[in-house]
Amino acid sequence: MTATEPAASDAIAADAIAADTSPQPAPGATPPRTPLVARAAAELVGTAALVAVVVGSGIQATQLTDDVALQLLANSTATVFGLGVLIALFGPVSGAHFNPAVTLAEWWTARRGGAGVTARELAVYVPSQVLGAIAGAVLAASMFGEPLVKWSTHDRSAGNLLLGEVVATAGLILLIFGLARTDRLRFAPVAVASYIGAAYWFTSSTSFANPAVTIGRAFTDTFAGIAPASVPAFIAMQLVGAVVGLALVAVVFMRSKSDAQTPAA
Repeated sequence: MTATEPAASDAIAADAIAADTSPQPAPGATPPRTPLVARAAAELVGTAALVAVVVGSGIQATQLTDDVALQLLANSTATVFGLGVLIALFGPVSGAHFNPAVTLAEWWTARRGGAGVTARELAVYVPSQVLGAIAGAVLAASMFGEPLVKWSTHDRSAGNLLLGEVVATAGLILLIFGLARTDRLRFAPVAVASYIGAAYWFTSSTSFANPAVTIGRAFTDTFAGIAPASVPAFIAMQLVGAVVGLALVAVVFMRSKSDAQTPAA
């Protein structure tokens, strides 16, 4: 054995390790090799857990205090930590969308030649997210001894609340796809959770920013609920916000012609 053989062996081993190491995806970057059934399960379970966190912490907060500000603080804090954990956990599997607005934005991006989900994946993701959201609301109710399904009476139809949903959703899409454009999706668990936590407070609607979560929250007549009659307008404004967010991404993170013509390595 010569003196150069160990060095060559080490180099080969290092190359093999490098070849096996791939970045873990987050919202905006769905893993292409994960079976679709696994991704659907991740979206269902992740969305269910997210709604359980939102609704459950809302119920807990109202049982502990009558101060609405403290209730919102407890609710938003639990959501920040819960969402961050869920994105970190399920991001490598499904991209951790938990949100039809994000999935639709990814599908549109893919249609325009970028990375994203296909129409088939869209058709699987969205129902999984909606079913998960409903299941999460029912689970939270069962944990706190509430009726499993009790339609919310919390009216949220005011115009200022609808504007808040446009702003909240546009900001979310801008954040997620801005991170994707700048190759910083590794920060998604912290960045997305932090944004939602902040949007609880700076938007008039307390930042639902998610059609599936909006549907799920109609099933609970608690602090986090939304009246079924308010759901269609909320979802419509969230979709408008998604369009606004994508437009902002296209303008703010505009690529130069030279970048667009450079073939990927």
